[in-house]
Amino acid sequence: MREHLFIDGQWLPAASGKRFAVYNPATEAVLHQVAAGDARDIDLAVAAARRAFDQGPWPTLSGTERAGYLRAMADALEARQDELIRLEVLDNGKPLTEAQWDVADAIGCFRFYADMAETLKSDGTPLELPDERFTCHTVREPIGVAGLVTPWNYPLLMAAWKVAPALAAGCTAVLKPSEITPLSALELAAAAETAGLPKGVLNVVTGLGPDCGAPLSAHPGVDKLAFTGSVPTGRRIMQAAAQDLKNISLELGGKSAFIAFDDSDLNAAVEWVLMGIFFNQGQVCSATSRLLVQEGLYPRLIERLVAQAQKIRIGDGLAEGTLLGPLVSEGQYRKVLDAIAQAQSDGATLLCGGKRPAQLDKGWFLEPTIFTDVPADSALWCEEIFGPVLAVRTFKDEADAIAQANNSHYGLAAAVMSQDTARCQRVARALRVGIVWINCSQPTFVQAPWGGYKQSGIGRELGEWGFSNYLETKQITEYASAEKWGWYLRD
Repeated sequence: MREHLFIDGQWLPAASGKRFAVYNPATEAVLHQVAAGDARDIDLAVAAARRAFDQGPWPTLSGTERAGYLRAMADALEARQDELIRLEVLDNGKPLTEAQWDVADAIGCFRFYADMAETLKSDGTPLELPDERFTCHTVREPIGVAGLVTPWNYPLLMAAWKVAPALAAGCTAVLKPSEITPLSALELAAAAETAGLPKGVLNVVTGLGPDCGAPLSAHPGVDKLAFTGSVPTGRRIMQAAAQDLKNISLELGGKSAFIAFDDSDLNAAVEWVLMGIFFNQGQVCSATSRLLVQEGLYPRLIERLVAQAQKIRIGDGLAEGTLLGPLVSEGQYRKVLDAIAQAQSDGATLLCGGKRPAQLDKGWFLEPTIFTDVPADSALWCEEIFGPVLAVRTFKDEADAIAQANNSHYGLAAAVMSQDTARCQRVARALRVGIVWINCSQPTFVQAPWGGYKQSGIGRELGEWGFSNYLETKQITEYASAEKWGWYLRD
């Protein structure tokens, strides 16, 4: 495991000489220590990225040339895939199977954006004008230096979601991973080194948010900020970006609804509801943590949900058969326990979970938790908890379901379950969210846009939308006529 910062193609200690501890959430033991970067290291990293963009060849390479580097990075990650999977489990706590999916998706993300880089037209796109004396075409050019700030719930995958399109577009980048799970971001830097990425194109600085994230967000040498994380931190990043009007994209929180109509297949509903809230310990921005059940289905669905939730195997992510690992940190664990206590105080009914599993006295483990009779104005129903906690309410009809689902300051995702296809499509169009799943929950594809309405963020990641995040559009218009313009000059 690496411990130094990666700046300008070199592995360097932090300017302060300090390091900070990274913990294994399954054991609460120190897993590793990494460099504690600060504003001085951010200055070095941004200067390196600036040189690589302003003086280096990276933005002037063809899309095909950049694609070659991205594919080489994907190959370098794939060559160490098993090692990276294990590292994600140790660092984040997620079950082994989920880490396998994450690492495979990260590799696929680099290959997808390698293909996307090759779609950039170096000679631009012609436009038709109403005046034949002029010709016009547009070109898409990289924004510049991108500051990338990533969360702890999908450490390698979220880094790939930002680094791959930024590099494919021709930007250079400074990546600041979460201080809770920084280890795989350093291995991504190692993959860039193995791939022969030119110096300064990708820089990785580990450190605490106030020490690294804040100076990166406010740095005048950064042209673009891309952030995934909480709404409060997103607000601070937006405020910092406003000082010099940086281009920003924000992928923030969610309190997504899962709407189950009376005609839903019961087994399918149980499976997808469990997936929607307990996958990755519920530490998912798009988790369908608000369950709306039509009154006729409610008794049967709740009975089955509780029975199946209590069967979920909890334990170390490396143990065979584990489906629910620990929460990522002690701070997150305490936050979720506080939310559970507040929900009980607010009058919600706890049906199962809400406590540490009896057989596990170490690690930040929490049983799958289900509440019913949740007040519509309670924090449990309105605010993101980011843990394995499901809040359940009933609804009468389609209009009631839509109204309850849309009554949120978030708007990231939602799921709709019914055997009535037309109804599913109607509800999907009526929901004020960026992502709607029909008869499923949480499938994510690099080809499709990802992002939300309202306080769930600004802009979209993934697909061609994620690529466009890192491109500017330039108009080039030429006077192509032999006729003299002669507007100001007269004989």
